[in-house]
Amino acid sequence: MPDSRVVTIDLPGNGSLHRLSSPSDVREMAAYCRKTLSRLGIEPPYNLLAMSLGAMVAVAWAHACPGDVARCVLINTSLRPFSPFYKRLRPRSYLPLLKLALFGGSGREWEERILALTSRLRVGAADVLDSWIVFRTEYPVTRKNAWRQLRAAARFRAPGDSLGTPVLILASRNDGLVHADCSRALARAWNCAIRIHPRAGHDIPLDDGPWVAARVREWVARSDCACDAE
Repeated sequence: MPDSRVVTIDLPGNGSLHRLSSPSDVREMAAYCRKTLSRLGIEPPYNLLAMSLGAMVAVAWAHACPGDVARCVLINTSLRPFSPFYKRLRPRSYLPLLKLALFGGSGREWEERILALTSRLRVGAADVLDSWIVFRTEYPVTRKNAWRQLRAAARFRAPGDSLGTPVLILASRNDGLVHADCSRALARAWNCAIRIHPRAGHDIPLDDGPWVAARVREWVARSDCACDAE
């Protein structure tokens, strides 16, 4: 989609905003993103593409301000009340996450574990790990902020009804953190399009970015054709 303007937004407590406190409520994160685009002079409507916690933020944003959002692409998210807790965070990840939270380890050990949990990338994994360690040094996320984000995600409850805006859900059958059934349940509840990657991990854009781009492009093209037909 070469004519699109892509704007990437850091959530408070992450990236360039790592010195800020992370909100403990997903709706506050959405409000911050909205204000960020306003400060940049970028007017709605927006097309939101977001993954995991970011996808929760996109849902909260679209629900609170429906006129802001033209489309949503939600990647490997898990939302209450559509799925049970043991599918929203798979039991196999409990112990690795608990070890990270309690003991941490060196920066490299931390990033190695996160990469193993979120990716099925094989070719180029060493380069990804090296770049993540550089990011960790430059933009460190505090343990307090990590806990606040986890708490916000656990507490967030999505609206039962659909968002009233077109939604595409992308999920992976091989996601080690969130079961693909969470995406299937959401697609059924909201009657929206879903595509499932057969091999990628939780971070599909990292493992297979071209697949994500192709699915979004196809979906947007079909939506535009449907609008033209109407």
